[in-house]
Order: sequence, then C-alpha cells, then structure tokens
Amino acid sequence: MKGLVFFWMISMSFGFLQAQERLISGKILNANSQEVIAGVSVSIENHFLKETTDGNGGFTLKFDDLEMGNYILNISKPGFESLRLPVLLDQASLNLGVIRLIPDVIEEQSQLGTINLSENQLDDDQIDAGFSSILTAGKDAFLNAAAYDFSQTYFKPRGYDSQYGKVMINSIPLNKIQNGRPQWSNWGGLNDVQRNQDFNFGLTAVDNSFGSLAGTTNFVMRASKYSKGGRLTLSAANRSYRSRIMATYSSGELKNNWFYTLSLSGRFAEEGYIEGTSYKAKSAFLSVEKKINKNHSLNVAAIYTPNIRGKSAAITNEVFNLKGRKYNSYWGFQGDEIRNSRQRRVEEPILMLNHFWDLSENTKINTNVAYQFGHIGNTRIDYGGTNLVRFNDEVSYEGGGQNPDPAYYQNLPSYFLRSEGRENYEAAYKSAAAFRENGQLNWQAIYDANMAETNNGNNAVYALTADRYDDHSMYLNAIVDHTINAMFKLNGGINFRHLQSHNYAKIDDLFGANHFLDIDFFAEPINDYSLEQVAQSDVQNPNRLVSQGDIYKYNYDLNATSLQAFSQLQFATKNIETYFSANVSSTSYERFGNYQNGLFPDNSLGRSKELNFIDFGLKSGITYHFTGRHSVSSNLFFASNPPTLQNSFANPRQNNTVVQDLDSEQMYSVDATYRYRSPNFNFKVSGYFTQFRNVTDVSFYYVDGLSGLGRNTTTAFVQEILYDAEKQHLGIEFGAEAQVTSTIKLKSAVALGQFIYSNNPNLYLTSNSFAGNVNYGETRLKNYRLANGPQQALQLGFEYRDPNYWWFGFTANYFANAFINVSPLLRTANFATDTDGLPLENYDAQLARKYLKQENLGNYFLLNAIGGKSWKLGDYYVGVFISLNNILDQLYKTGGYEQSRNANFTSLQEDRQRETPVFGNRYWYGYGTTYFANLYVRF
Repeated sequence: MKGLVFFWMISMSFGFLQAQERLISGKILNANSQEVIAGVSVSIENHFLKETTDGNGGFTLKFDDLEMGNYILNISKPGFESLRLPVLLDQASLNLGVIRLIPDVIEEQSQLGTINLSENQLDDDQIDAGFSSILTAGKDAFLNAAAYDFSQTYFKPRGYDSQYGKVMINSIPLNKIQNGRPQWSNWGGLNDVQRNQDFNFGLTAVDNSFGSLAGTTNFVMRASKYSKGGRLTLSAANRSYRSRIMATYSSGELKNNWFYTLSLSGRFAEEGYIEGTSYKAKSAFLSVEKKINKNHSLNVAAIYTPNIRGKSAAITNEVFNLKGRKYNSYWGFQGDEIRNSRQRRVEEPILMLNHFWDLSENTKINTNVAYQFGHIGNTRIDYGGTNLVRFNDEVSYEGGGQNPDPAYYQNLPSYFLRSEGRENYEAAYKSAAAFRENGQLNWQAIYDANMAETNNGNNAVYALTADRYDDHSMYLNAIVDHTINAMFKLNGGINFRHLQSHNYAKIDDLFGANHFLDIDFFAEPINDYSLEQVAQSDVQNPNRLVSQGDIYKYNYDLNATSLQAFSQLQFATKNIETYFSANVSSTSYERFGNYQNGLFPDNSLGRSKELNFIDFGLKSGITYHFTGRHSVSSNLFFASNPPTLQNSFANPRQNNTVVQDLDSEQMYSVDATYRYRSPNFNFKVSGYFTQFRNVTDVSFYYVDGLSGLGRNTTTAFVQEILYDAEKQHLGIEFGAEAQVTSTIKLKSAVALGQFIYSNNPNLYLTSNSFAGNVNYGETRLKNYRLANGPQQALQLGFEYRDPNYWWFGFTANYFANAFINVSPLLRTANFATDTDGLPLENYDAQLARKYLKQENLGNYFLLNAIGGKSWKLGDYYVGVFISLNNILDQLYKTGGYEQSRNANFTSLQEDRQRETPVFGNRYWYGYGTTYFANLYVRF
C-alpha cells in the first residue's frame, strides 16, 4: 500500500510539473491598421526558441529549458520595424498580450521598387547580378547600401559571382545546374509575395541547407504565411521597363483550415533606358495550403513568369563618340515598330508541393518536390545562308550575307582609316555621317536580300535563329530540424536534382524566304575531310533545307544529376553561439549528340564520357557576446564544388570533347566581424579572405594572329579554355546607422576590396578550323584584377521620417577600382610569337607592358534620393513612393572587356597606334538620371 501511495504521489507530481509548462504567449497586430500579422518571427535572442505567428497573429514559446533571468525577445517581419523586448523569465508563464509592430515605410517601399534589378544584369550572358542574393538586407546598413544603391553599378558584395549565392523557394534550391546562377526572371515581378524571406549572408549557419559563400536566400511562399488582405500596385519608370501593374490577394484562414494567395503582375516597355530594349514580362503566382491537422500541412504552389527582353550590346569608344551611351546596334524599325534582333525569351514554369510535419514539439520535417520545365531562347541573325553548287563532281557553296550589324567594324570610320598612308577619308566621313544619322539595323534590306534570292530560285541568306535550351528539372529534398533544447539544435537534409536539357538552334524567322541551307558556310576542309563533309551540321542529313520552326545547326542533350546531404549542429548560450556544418555531394554530367557533325564525325553523335564528381564541405563559426550590445564573430569555410555544366565540355554544340584536366573547384574562406548595437546606434565592421582554386572557364570568340596552327591561316573562331585558375578575394566591410533624433537617421557604408587572379592559369584553344588542341601554356594573369564591378564603394546617407507618415532620404555614393575584363590569350606565349612559331623580331617588352596594362574604368559619384507618403482612407491604405537614381546624370562605365581579335604584339601594336583602334575595348555604360514612381492601395 505504501508503494502504491508513493507511486501515486510521484505520478501526481509529474503531472503537476507537466501542467506547469513555462510559456511566453502574445498576439501581434499592425500598429496602424490594428490587423493581425501572420508570419512574424518571435525568438529568444541567442537561443533556439523560435516561433512564427499564426493566421490570428498569435504565438506561443515554450521556455522550460531556460534558466530564470533576463532575456531579449526578438520580434521581426519584413516590412515592419523590428522589436527587441526585454523580458524576465521565471517559474511562471508570461502573457505579453497585444504587441503592435510599426510598418517600416522605407523597407516597405524598397521591396516595391528601389532594388533596381537591371534586366541586363539578371539575364545577359556576359554579366550577372552579384547583389541579387542580398535582397533581404534587413537592418544591416552595409547590406542595405549594397542592395539598394551599390547595385546599379554591378557591385558585388565581397566580389563573389552570383553562382556563390544560393536562392531557394520554400527550401528548394533553384540555382541553375548549367552555370550555378539563379535565374531571377523565373520568379520576377512577384514582389508582393516575396516579402517573407530568410536570409543568411556569408558564412553563417543556415537551417535548411549547407549554405553558400555569398549567402542564402529562402523565399517562404506558403499560403498560410501571408496576412489576409489585398494590394494593387501601379508603377512608372524609365529603367528596364516603363510601366508595371501588380495585384495580390491572400485569403487568410478559411473554413476547414484552407489558405490561398494569388498574385499577378505585368511589366512593359516598348523601349527601356537603352535604345531598342523592349520589355514584356508577365507573372502569376498561386499558393494553396491545407492544414490537415495540428501536425501536418500541405502547400501547393505554381509560378509562371514568361518574359521577353531586348538585349543591348557593349560598345567601343568610337561608337560612343558617334552615338552616345544609350546606343544599341541590335535594333531597327520594321515599319513603325521597334524590333530587336537579339531577344532573350524565358518561359519556365515551376510547380511545387511542400509537406510540413511537426513530428513532435521539437522536431520538424519538411519534404519538398518541385518540377520546372520550359525553355530559354536567345535570338540572333544568321547571315551564313548559302546555295549548293555542283560542277564536275566538285561541290562548293555560294552566297552568304554581309554582317547586318550596323556597328560591325567594317561599317565604322576607323576601318577606312586603318592603313597608314592609304587612308580613305571620304569613305570614313560618309560612314560617320551615315552612322550618326541612322546607325540602326536595316530590317527592310534583310527582307529585300532574301526575297531577291527567293525570286532567283535560291535559298535565304539571312535567318533569325533562336538558340534554345529546353529544360526539364526535378527537385526533391527533405529537411529535418530538431531542437534538442534551448541551447542545442540539430539540422540535416538531403537534396536531389536532375536535369534533362535539350539544346538546339531553331529557325525563328526566314524573313520572307522559304528555305535555309543547313551547312556551315565558313567551314574549310580539314583532316583530309572534303568541304562537303565538314560543312554539314549533320552528316546523316547532308545539305538539308530547313524551314521556319525547324531545328538546325546543332542539336544535343545534356543530362545532370546531383545528390547532396548536409548536417549541422548549433549551440547557443547567453554569451556564446557556435555551429559546425558538413556537406557531401555527388554530381554526374553527360552529353548526348543528336547530330553527327561533319567536322567531328567520330566524336559528336551519341553518348559522351560520363563525368563524375564527389565533393565535400565543412564550415564552422563562433560568436561571443560581451554584452547585449557588443559581440565578435568569426567563421571558417572549406568546400569543393563540381565545375558547372557549361564549363565541362569544350564545344558541346559540335562534339563530345571534355575539358582537359577537369576537376572540382575548391574554396577556402575566413571572416571576422565586430558588431555594436544600441537603440540609437548600430555599427558593424567585417574582414574577409577567400581563395578559389581549380577554376575553369570556357569562352568563345573570333581571333587573328594565332601561332602553332600548322597551316597557312592564322585566324579562327575558337573555344578558349582557361583552367587551373586561382582567385583571391580580400577586403573590409563597414556599416553604421545613427538615429540622431526620433525622425532623423544618418547612415554610412564602406566596402574596400581587392579581387585578383592569384596565379598564372593554363590556357588552350580548340576550334573547328584546326585539328586537336593548341596549348599555349601559362597565361600571365597573376595580380590582374577581376572584372566584377567596383572593388571600392562608399556611402553617406540621410533619412527623415515624419510622424505623419511621410519621409524622404538621400544617399551619396562613391565608387572606385572597377576594372575591365582582360583577355587571357593576350597574356600567353602566343603574344610574343610570330605566326610561323618563331619569336617576333619587333617585340618590345616595354610597349607590351603598356598595351597589356589593365584598364581602370575610373571613379565616379552617384547621388540618389527616395521619398514617399502613406494615408489611411477608411479601410484602405494608400501609399506613394518615388526614387531618383543618378540625379546628377553622371556618365560612368559599369563594365567592359578587351577584344581578343589581335592576338599577338604586332597586330595589337598596329591597332593601338591608330588614332581610333578598330578593335578597341568594349564597354557597358550605366544609366543616367532615372526615376521609379509607385502607387499602391492595400485593403
């Protein structure tokens, strides 16, 4: 009996203790509208207790594992001012009642438009958006400057390419396997539904993946995470597009625990800031979620963002002097309409299914499946159309059009003045006058040329080609998040990706003609192959005539499979936070040729060698909090990445050849940060060092002045393979904000970096104009700067926020040390070698150093301004926002590259000594004064 009584007492005591759970609870409302806010993050600072508010704005945090004492409660959500509430936690539960968050009007408007993601930056093959992974800058003064002001100059935080920034939607990583970069236009125009973001910059712990050097952005696009209500937005601008309309509605929680969110938008321009850059983008998003019970939820989402953009060209100083910075040679009038010959067309819908399972109070499992399909196409004019001629059993090809680009070097004044003593001043004057007067693509002449050939019974000489990538991608991952207690947290996951990519050229428009002969007009006999054979795109279908819509020129498939797993342990106390994370992956690539190319009959059709890579990653970090205001942190990182798919095959359009000495890229990095924060002053300074090794890069261009070809010609269209490259990134970042008064804030940001090649890589060329590889050994790139935007950026800013909900701000931004992209070929032994393989007799080392000195694009200053006002009109909220960039209309270059056309000293010297070089450096120019105006109604 005594035993039973004892057991009953123990049981009752245990039940009593269980009933006395220590909880923090509350409800969060919008301070302006008094509406509940869903998806607000509520956490105990420096511990792993975190919840998000439900559809009713409520939250409950269990703190049984914490010692009694004083703590800081962090409450945050994009679009609102964050709160840090001191709380005293003891044996009793704590109900905080109603907590009101104040809308952050500047952050709100920044989400609507100040991040000017230039379409050239996002989608051009030559440039990428290095800043695009920092869209959720939050309260970090440096990241805010980088995202909202530095971005217009192609500035990249820490100099990293965007392939080192991971982008996820509902925890599914969506970076492209082909180049490692996120394709931002796949979800562009959906600003309203991208507000819920988890962002981790640089080398920090990430809950749902191993992370990446440039940070990880996860767009949380679950229907239950959006507050009930709608928004209509109208915008006008003179940047990439001229007008925009967006409409979004979220249902909140419906009967039977259903939620849905719908968002639609359109962005349009007949012509953007750069001439001829037409823009047509539509976006649609639907997310539906069902809470099955308290432990299970299913979310289905669909994203569809078809878009078409006209491209622009980099221009030489000669073209700039004739036509100005807005000039673009890719377009012309067809009738009364602007038509761009080089359009980028993206149509890749995304479907995803997400399952959220609260296995227990401390363990959550997130399983995700996504399928993406569609195509990316880039159009261009093919002027190699020709006709087959047979005479005495000999085959030749006659015809071929002239390059229709009005800025083609043979159309410019410098071409007629290129030969000393034989200058044709009259022709130069006429070409300059004609170029100034028009200088645009002559569509009518292209149609007339084709019709003339058709009327004579011949084939088209011109065709509009679309280089297509039709991709089918499957994504599958599972993530486990287990909170051991308030001090320990364990994350882990597995991620599978598979890509099937069909790559081909397609006849998009025959300009009035009926057929185009599918041969390579520029081919020459090689390796004892006849001209008729080497000219064939597909030996199995020789001299094939193609019509509009047909595939021609090249046709192959790429398959890629990746399997990755990671695990991470985090530990946190009041003073110390630390983590350790590990990653392992397996990647395989394969090419399958659908054409038997005439130049590579034994190495083009069928399956290539399978490429396999095993890669690892380790990272760790520690943060020490001296007090609630002072902290220091440091991180270490090592990882290897497989080479990207586009850098694994030397010339995949024509053969199965794999890049020689191909190996995984290695990355080493360390950083350290000191942070101070108080209610009125925030300050952060960071230092970092990163080393990349085994970097491979494949480029394509036409070149003159090659040695070692073993034949009479010295010119060829080549594939340049740069391998074993090493790059070094070193720098300091600084950001500070001071709340001088309740309405005035001062801010500052500084980035001082040095991004260089840290070794002399190796280089070789392949081509369909010569047999095998031409290996030029080392290219002397060591200590040349990387061409990745300004390596120094400084900002001083001012903001005024009036209690009556109007505000304005100015930022002064200074940029320096942006460098042109140098030609690796010009730094090889070929530069000092004559075409016969012997040293150049006229080689002058001093002049060579002068010619090969890397061009600094110059320093410049940009003044920007923003301002806005919001009103409450009954149950509606109305806001207006205006931003002005480059108010002083500063002329500046955002990037550029050396042309590799003149590959040796003699030819380069001839060109450099001309008053106007024929093959001078090419540049991209930044926008002049631009505006963005936004009006929204929220209900």
